[in-house]
Amino acid sequence: MSTYSELHTAIVSGELSPGERLVEEELAERLGASRGAVREAILRLAHDGLVVRERNRGARVRRFTLQEAVEILEARAALESLAAGYAALRRTDEEARELESLTNEMRRLHASDQLLAMSERNAVMHRRILEISGHRVSRDICARLHSQMVRFQFRTVLAPGRSERSLAEHQRIVEAIAAGDRAAAEHAMRAHLTNVSAALNEIAVAV
Repeated sequence: MSTYSELHTAIVSGELSPGERLVEEELAERLGASRGAVREAILRLAHDGLVVRERNRGARVRRFTLQEAVEILEARAALESLAAGYAALRRTDEEARELESLTNEMRRLHASDQLLAMSERNAVMHRRILEISGHRVSRDICARLHSQMVRFQFRTVLAPGRSERSLAEHQRIVEAIAAGDRAAAEHAMRAHLTNVSAALNEIAVAV
């Protein structure tokens, strides 16, 4: 894996947190790479919008504003509701069972209070729905929206009562897709992401 790929994965996975300073010497030692390779990777990540470079202050992992996070969710609501509708039309029986299995896994994690692990399965489900939809434009644009970074920064799943509601919302999405109901799948996905946006705003107010 290239230095760029390793740093990209570390940022998107939350291993490097929003706002964390990126020190070339430390990263080079950690990754077993040259400082030049790290510097080039940071430049690419800045171009991708994952890193912010400040004059005389070096580079940091990008921290999203509340407004940016809300706009990302609004864009996802439009694109992923479209994808959910196509997934309802195109899913195979095996893919429907896979989504149902993910829902069951989320339920088990919720029951054992493993909310961050549940959130990760949530991300897998959204990615699989995009893949199952076969709608390449939606999938490709969503991949560039930095949704995972927003997830790690704001942790909406930890808001009081949000995990229960999220579980029910995902259940409705999967049921609609499994039933082949395009309209219901689109509506359920849009409602879910609209509710995530509302939860994000509630967290910001509470803070």
